[in-house]
Amino acid sequence: MNKKIGIIGAAINALTVLLFAIFLIADLLFASFLVCIFLSLSYVMMISAFNTECKEEKKGASMAGLLFGAVYCVLIVIVYFTQCTTVQNETLSPDIAKVLDYRYLGLMFNLDILGYGLMALSTFFIGLTINVKNKKDKALKILLLVHGIFFLSCFIMPMLGIFKANEGEKSYGGTIALVIWCVYFLPIGILSIFHFLEKEEAN
Repeated sequence: MNKKIGIIGAAINALTVLLFAIFLIADLLFASFLVCIFLSLSYVMMISAFNTECKEEKKGASMAGLLFGAVYCVLIVIVYFTQCTTVQNETLSPDIAKVLDYRYLGLMFNLDILGYGLMALSTFFIGLTINVKNKKDKALKILLLVHGIFFLSCFIMPMLGIFKANEGEKSYGGTIALVIWCVYFLPIGILSIFHFLEKEEAN
């Protein structure tokens, strides 16, 4: 059961990352918000499966990765569920919109960035627990560990006010950055599928 949850979670994660990139490029805002909810849920499924196979001496790192991942999931679901419901369905006053609407690069955007920073921490600690047995596992471990570097930028940049909305202007910088992140993270989901499939076959 643990490996099946890992396979399913990793498969959904890879698919949602791919769809997220497509929706970003196609400028389908609502679809990109919606798919991020399932991306975060599938990530928790995936790392929960990694947690079950962790050796006892690495349980601390595994639990840290799992808990950081859970907090990431909560933040992301709150941000994007708000966009898909309250922001989408209600006529918000300008002041409220600046707080709740992701497009204003305010509170919701900052919570989103924080969430993905915690996801980066999660991948770092999960990466520490991977027991390398082949080249695919080695590549997965490296990708997870290196992804942890994103925590620093995600944590610090919102405090510096780097992200600011410019009225009347449409910036593609954020979209390009997110597409690059998708290109980086997609192999993690794919390699995780192979990892769990091999574990399943071994059993």
